[in-house]
Amino acid sequence: MVPLSHYLALSVILFVLGVAGFIFRRNIITVFMCIELMLNAVNLAFIAFSRFLGKLDGQIFVFFVIVVAAAEAAVGLAIIIALHRNRASLNIEDVDSMKM
Repeated sequence: MVPLSHYLALSVILFVLGVAGFIFRRNIITVFMCIELMLNAVNLAFIAFSRFLGKLDGQIFVFFVIVVAAAEAAVGLAIIIALHRNRASLNIEDVDSMKM
């Protein structure tokens, strides 16, 4: 059986990669994927703790995080498509204001 520390280390690595991509990348799609990566890192930690403690609370939280992530993906991609149609760019510096 894999110890809890291995799961948490992987979760921290994924979360740090997501934060680094969020901070250093300039493409909106890449930033969006980094946010999803951070959410999945948190899900991994929830599942690891749930398994380690023998309770279903973590799995219920993961279900809600997945639902929120799906809603965020739908709304976020709609906004990204609208921005691309209006500005013809997916660079974050080009989207510094909501003015058209």
